[in-house]
Amino acid sequence: MPIEATLQPTRESALVDQNGRVLGPRALNTRRRLLDSTSQLLRSSGFRELSVVDVAKSAGTSPATFYQYFRDINDAIYELAREAMASHEPTIEIIDQTWVGEAGLVTARKIIEAFVDLWERYGHVLRARDQLAAEGHERFVALRFDALRPILFHLSDQITGAQESRDVPAEIHPITAAAAMTAILERLVGAYPYLEQLGATRDHLVETCSLILYRTVTGRNAS
Repeated sequence: MPIEATLQPTRESALVDQNGRVLGPRALNTRRRLLDSTSQLLRSSGFRELSVVDVAKSAGTSPATFYQYFRDINDAIYELAREAMASHEPTIEIIDQTWVGEAGLVTARKIIEAFVDLWERYGHVLRARDQLAAEGHERFVALRFDALRPILFHLSDQITGAQESRDVPAEIHPITAAAAMTAILERLVGAYPYLEQLGATRDHLVETCSLILYRTVTGRNAS
């Protein structure tokens, strides 16, 4: 099964077209094909080069049909990014696992693996999301922040707990530390294809980021 086929909206039955009509099974299938084609084409070309004509042709339909479901290419990318980030929600459950001793390092590794898996599967979509957010497109800024906010809060809670046990200095601001750590993870994982050219392997990335994350959250060095 292609990766694109795993990108499913959370509530397809509630989806409507650009005129507000609820989509039936046939329309949902057409919309899915258009999203899958957008995702596939993003892998081979940047979103700036992507056109409605290309997407419609790849999906076996027409530009007019595309505009029944999406306002423009950015609208389709937004939907793909929203779906991709929904697959990252289980990371919250991992963050809330134990951070004590060797088990804590295992928790850190699981989180890094989740980030790496997400970017390996959906990096082409998330890079487009981040570029559009950096350009000031407000809904992409909001989408990115809404996706990361739960991770920030849960990491912050863990850091606060470590401060209460005096493992993390009181001068460290928990939410700021969590935001810094999340930014580092996204940057490193997103840039992995380039780091690989410099000799970094996937294992190097996971182990290094795990140790940094463990130290940030617990204030302790891994034994």
